[in-house]
Order: sequence, then C-alpha cells, then structure tokens
Amino acid sequence: MNTKPGIIGKKLGMTQLYTEDGTVQRVTVIDTSSVQVVGKRTKEKDGYTAVVFGIKDAKEKHTTKPQAGAFKKAGVAAKRTVREIRCEEDFAAKFEVGATPNLAELFEVGQIVDAQGKSRGRGFTGVVRRWAFAGFVTTHGTHEYRRHGGSIGTNMTPGRTLPNVKMPGHYGDEVVSVLNLRVARVDAEKQLLLVEGGIPGSKNSLVVVRHGVKARVKKKQGK
Repeated sequence: MNTKPGIIGKKLGMTQLYTEDGTVQRVTVIDTSSVQVVGKRTKEKDGYTAVVFGIKDAKEKHTTKPQAGAFKKAGVAAKRTVREIRCEEDFAAKFEVGATPNLAELFEVGQIVDAQGKSRGRGFTGVVRRWAFAGFVTTHGTHEYRRHGGSIGTNMTPGRTLPNVKMPGHYGDEVVSVLNLRVARVDAEKQLLLVEGGIPGSKNSLVVVRHGVKARVKKKQGK
C-alpha cells in the first residue's frame, strides 16, 4: 500500500515553461484551490490512517443523506468528489478537518512524484491502435487484411484460444499511473502544481499526485 504523502487536484491542461538556458519544459497544470480536508481515518477507529480530501463544492440536494450527514458532522461544505489518501500518522497530524492544504508544505521544485488519473476513453478499437500491432504486409496481393491481428489460436493442441490474447476491444477509460515525474513549479498563492510531462486524463478530470514511491535517494558522500 502506497502511504507516501500526496494530494488530489483538477487537471487544467498542459502548457510550456522556459528555463534560464532557454530549454522548453512541457508541464501539466493541476489546480488544488478547491481541495479541502473533509475527514480523517485513524487506526484506533478505522484500522488505518488516511486523510480524506474533497474537491469542488456540491449542492446539498445532489448528495445522499448519509453523505450530507457526514459533511455536516465534520462541519465542512458538501463536496462533489471525495478521495482518501493513505498516509503515515505524522503526515495526517499536519492537517485539520476543514483546512485547505498548502502546496508549499507538500511539494518542492525538482521533487520526484507519481501521478494517477483515468485515461480518456477511445471506444472500441482494433489491435493496431489498442496494442500497437504492426499490421500485415501491403504487397503481394494482400486484400483487406492490412490491420488485422492475425492468428489467435492453434490447430490441434490445445485446440482453443488461450487466455489474455491481445484482441480488439474497449480502449482507454482506465486508471493509469505515471511514475517518476518531476515537479517543475509550485505556485502556493494560486494553489497550482506544475508537473513536467503528461498526466493521464482529460481536462478538468481528477488526478492524484504523490511523492515518488520509486524515487532514488542520493547518498551522501562518505557513506
């Protein structure tokens, strides 16, 4: 279970940054201005530690009675989307219910992070687009077979199609994680986090950014 510190946010899109030497950085902009702590999970009561973040205010009529009761008990406004971030107890202790997280305390420029989002749905696609198949040759009399997947089974043994064969089907619309991205800029005033590289998902979609779980820690000299 990943218990690295993190936060949820809304993907605004991509833009460019220019470094001092003129290098262009392609960055994804994440908005956390509407994120609020709406609850906590403790080991004593729930068996695990987590911070519950909510994003974007919702009308009370659009929430169920249990949800409305939970928000009212916590003393916070109703939120459209709620996500739990598993964490260590010392990280959870930094937040109070109803508070807005400060990006400057969570991330710093140059830090390695992991991002997670739901990729854009692309409907029913063939094997060339879905699995990057090369396709068939286009000469020597090939007819209507250029983008086919080819054979999917055997003749006698085992005489059936094996499981997990790559075939046409629904492509996209699934949770995708991208590891070892780098924080390009932290705008604590506007609550914007700029991460170098692309993050899965369409504009205004929900993304989760955590400290890199596989980030390499530089060893000090002499140790």
